[in-house]
Amino acid sequence: MASATATDLQAPANPAPQAANTSTSTQFPPVNIGTRNSTLAQIQARAVQRALKDAHPDRTYNICPVVVQGDRDKITPLQQLSQGENAKSLWTGELESMLESGDLDIIVHCLKDMPTQLPEHLELGAILEREDPRDALLISPRLPKDTTLATLPQGATIGTSSVRRAATLRKLFPHLKFADLRGNVGTRLAKLDAEDSPYSAIILAAAGLKRMGLDSRITQYLSSTNGGMLHAVGQGALAIEIRKNDQSMKDILARVRCERTTRACSAERALLRTLEGGCSVPIGVETSWRGGKGLAIGAQPARDYDKHGNAVEEEEPDLEDQELVLRALVVSVDGTESVEYETARKIKSAEEAENMGREVAKVLIEKGADKILEKINVEKQWAAKKKLEELQSASSSS
Repeated sequence: MASATATDLQAPANPAPQAANTSTSTQFPPVNIGTRNSTLAQIQARAVQRALKDAHPDRTYNICPVVVQGDRDKITPLQQLSQGENAKSLWTGELESMLESGDLDIIVHCLKDMPTQLPEHLELGAILEREDPRDALLISPRLPKDTTLATLPQGATIGTSSVRRAATLRKLFPHLKFADLRGNVGTRLAKLDAEDSPYSAIILAAAGLKRMGLDSRITQYLSSTNGGMLHAVGQGALAIEIRKNDQSMKDILARVRCERTTRACSAERALLRTLEGGCSVPIGVETSWRGGKGLAIGAQPARDYDKHGNAVEEEEPDLEDQELVLRALVVSVDGTESVEYETARKIKSAEEAENMGREVAKVLIEKGADKILEKINVEKQWAAKKKLEELQSASSSS
């Protein structure tokens, strides 16, 4: 289990596969699984490896960690790094090149890090069952343990590199301050816990913390009904990218694909694609299922209990009989302008979910989202350029 001070595992840019679950009797070639080389990324890759091994125990699976551009550059502000049409390729570009060349058979991604437009010869092969997609508040050990967003003191600084998180919180809690915070989970926690830390709290994805066994650090889970936060598109979901012509991989992945998660995330990604937003654009979403287990944002309380206080297991209604609820928010960087919309309907396929996402995006545009996003793009370019010039000036004078 990773500790709070875990740092990225060191790996060469083109590493040899890690030790695999091998079988001398297998007649199939090994499946090479590409992943970023961070601790969390490799935990996620191992989760996929286990799921595949359970579904196809006669195959061998190698995990191949790769250092990607977004992880190599720890200096350039994320807003500057994420300029351009395919910003998220910072986290996927090298891996995708290896997939196209055949060095890798599949790539495991956090879906929220994946571009909504993939390279021509690649596609999403499967989306696995979603972990908790919510954001989570982690407070400094110097503050009371029951501190929430609403009770943070005036002028408290929250560390985050997410424009979406900062913009939403500026809208909801204008008395708070924000400072850029990059690095892996262990690095961010160490910066929060340091005695001279400028941060009163930080915000991270609940899914990553849970996968690393660090959910005990979570002070508050954030959602539309708790803290007013909507999460990032695809947050909490693991996706597997493959070559379009690789039918054998499609057949293998069919057994680990989650239809419920696929439909929800397809709606989210279609919305983002239509709005042409990147990872640093403040677009928040929240999807849930009405008529079944309820909100798809973490564990749900049981509807009934027996005389011993144990939860009564209930049969989940068929997915076709449930409604997908999609809520979306676009907010300006300073939090002063925003548009929001929510709708629900029965969705029978990923294609229908994509149509829903596109329609919600069009409603947001009619309500003024396009003007907010256009202004953000202009401001972001100037701000990032200025920040980079300041860093270069400081570097040359030192």
